Amino acid sequence: MAFSGTWKVDRNENYDKFMEKLGVNVVKRKLGEHDNLKLTIEQNGDKFHIKESSTFRTKEIDFTLGVQFDYSMADGTELSGTWVLEGETLKGTFNRKDNNKVLTTTRTLVGGELVQSYNYEGVDAKRIFKKQ
Repeated sequence: MAFSGTWKVDRNENYDKFMEKLGVNVVKRKLGEHDNLKLTIEQNGDKFHIKESSTFRTKEIDFTLGVQFDYSMADGTELSGTWVLEGETLKGTFNRKDNNKVLTTTRTLVGGELVQSYNYEGVDAKRIFKKQ
């Protein structure tokens, strides 16, 4: 699958405003914008293993497409949701456990880059990754 590989964040678009809408404090937002996030993605059929490595933490996530799972964001926000594959796009829909509000995210390949897009409460953001 095209998503497999190691991807390092190259740039962000509106990520500070997105984190602010999530309720992340200003210090964590500034750190989050410069976290040097690296994703290592392995896909085997409908099963995914993702290793997230950043300046602040390393986390490994296993999920199966269409199967609900729990996830903790770097700021401690707890989510529950699913990923599905629609064409060439991974689409995630997650509910915050503290307020049940919906966070959506997509991962797609654009011009050889992995573009991860987010939406929460009307605020859109992107993180763009380059393959290592």
